[in-house]
Amino acid sequence: MDSTPELNEDGIKQYQLLIRSLQWLITLERFDIATAVMTMARFRVAPREGHLDCLKHMYGYLCKMKAGAIRVRTDQPNYVELPDRSNEWARSIYGNAEELVPHNAPPALGKAVVLTTYIDANLYHDMITGRSVTGILHLINQTPFEWFSKRQATIKTATYGSEFVAARIAVEQIIDVRTTMRYLGVTV
Repeated sequence: MDSTPELNEDGIKQYQLLIRSLQWLITLERFDIATAVMTMARFRVAPREGHLDCLKHMYGYLCKMKAGAIRVRTDQPNYVELPDRSNEWARSIYGNAEELVPHNAPPALGKAVVLTTYIDANLYHDMITGRSVTGILHLINQTPFEWFSKRQATIKTATYGSEFVAARIAVEQIIDVRTTMRYLGVTV
């Protein structure tokens, strides 16, 4: 909802270059700026002066937080302090549902890994269209290895709906990751 003047041709090129650099940085390691860059990338065609100022603030944040990096931690996470929420799934609508395990996967070798996924949805992230944003972070043991941030394709009027869409996307990614790990011979 920026009402500042639109950038001239040189400003647009500068804006596009800055966005492209930030997108590469996200690919390399800095997933903490993924949602902000995804939001600002929408204005690549006709950015305004206020959008360029926002990008400059992102670069200022990156300069201030130079130590941001992904730490590789191979030990399994300790979830002992989490509350035990055991459910009787046999009595639910899912009945005796089981995970589909590929029958032609190689035998698992080595230590088992724990896959953890964090998801969130930001309701009305885009005030003009009313769309929410999904954010997903996948970890193997305690190391982040995949992240995802995207504007949702549908408009939801309640937090429940946008969180449900985010959860559906996350479940699809989890199934893919678990299957890939099994084909790589990893004990999940």
